[in-house]
Amino acid sequence: MGIDPGLTRCGLSVVQAGRGRAVLPISVGVARTPVDAPLTHRLLDLSQGVSEWMDEYQPDVVAIERVFERGNVSTVMNTAHAVGVLILAAAERGIDVHQYTPSEVKKSISGNGRADKKQMTTMITRILGLSEPPRPADAADALALAVCHCWRAPMIARHRQAEELLKTQQRSH
Repeated sequence: MGIDPGLTRCGLSVVQAGRGRAVLPISVGVARTPVDAPLTHRLLDLSQGVSEWMDEYQPDVVAIERVFERGNVSTVMNTAHAVGVLILAAAERGIDVHQYTPSEVKKSISGNGRADKKQMTTMITRILGLSEPPRPADAADALALAVCHCWRAPMIARHRQAEELLKTQQRSH
């Protein structure tokens, strides 16, 4: 499951990893909260929205964008509140969470860590063989996060195995 976190619009996607770099899109959408609602209500709405997705699709793993400072502190804080709720929803279900920076996702999907929204949407549409680009951009970003993780998961698994082997060898000496 890929999640592009946001308090107003939160992109949600579910994909299935195939052989090699093949990834099949399962579902994509956006959870929205009203801008004029109190923060507590918005976070509750977001929690319920992502929980419904997780309960329906039962993902094995969640890939979410890592929050970074964008200049506007209130925007960053709201996004950080949203990320906390989203990670908690995964944790309550025992789902592993992996965080990726925007530049990591852009580099993985387009080969360019500075790709713009249009390039990213074009690439994710092509990679997943979609008949039309996902809208809004938050939905495309959620798909990009999911694909990024699918492509990185084998390397992450090998890295974990190597760490475990090293720990085992250190204990035996």
